[in-house]
Amino acid sequence: MRLMFRCLEALPRALLVPIARLVALYFLVSGRRAREASFDYLRRVANALPGSGVRSNLLWSYRHFAAFSDSILDKFDAWMGRLGRSDVVFDDRGEYEVLIASGRGALIFASHLGNIEVCRALGSLDRKIKINALVHTRHAEKINRLLGEAGAEGFKLWQVTDIDAATALALRERVDQGEWVVIAADRSPVHGGRTVTVNLLGAPAPLPIGPYVLASVLGCQVHLMFCLRRGGRNHIYVEPFASQIAWRRRERDAAIADQAQRFARRLEHYVALEPLQWFNFYKFWCTPQAGRADTASDPVRIEGR
Repeated sequence: MRLMFRCLEALPRALLVPIARLVALYFLVSGRRAREASFDYLRRVANALPGSGVRSNLLWSYRHFAAFSDSILDKFDAWMGRLGRSDVVFDDRGEYEVLIASGRGALIFASHLGNIEVCRALGSLDRKIKINALVHTRHAEKINRLLGEAGAEGFKLWQVTDIDAATALALRERVDQGEWVVIAADRSPVHGGRTVTVNLLGAPAPLPIGPYVLASVLGCQVHLMFCLRRGGRNHIYVEPFASQIAWRRRERDAAIADQAQRFARRLEHYVALEPLQWFNFYKFWCTPQAGRADTASDPVRIEGR
């Protein structure tokens, strides 16, 4: 990553794009699991969204990998503070302004569709925002230092493979101070944590329950945020999801299942806008089990209690 930062500082993006495309081709050829995951995802999009024109073949898979390589360059631009307001378009800036004007902290549900790093760059574009991004990596502190070297402001990574009481309390304090906490609501737990199964693109898929549990602990407003690259610019979509997520003890599972399915429906909506910008290159959907088909009729349920 440090080397990539230096290359971006020294070389214009126009020279890096063909290099990134070659890297994408290399991983398409050598990364069997990622390639198979791409094919599986493209097949599901083709079946669930026939109007998208997507096909599950080698050409479309390369386009999928190439879109990811382009997003890597966008990530570094965002981290290095090289994105200006002209590079970002709000399709509903009114909702964003309402969120900013409230001065209240918020929990932001993001995803691996599009480029969430551009949303995180809002901390540099708008000095009123301080963003805390929760990530599944043991290298969060090293990346924080690297972001500091790159000049990133208003942005902090938190390593959340395991959220303990101390972390939850620290995040609650940040929210109380008017800061945002961003968490990917579509990332399956790293070490087999609890999930809820939802219908996504016509088939059962596991989503983590962590974002909803965290929302109940923080007791704050929840918004959805997506960033899709369209027409050469980064389009940011912000929409309210819940004023607060809470439940009675006996209603916990049903409440989480309902919220997760609501998120899945909105995720599908944005997938339909830019299907090649889904960047989960691993086996995402549930594996059919004995006596259970991989169909859309499966009920929503909580796993791994």
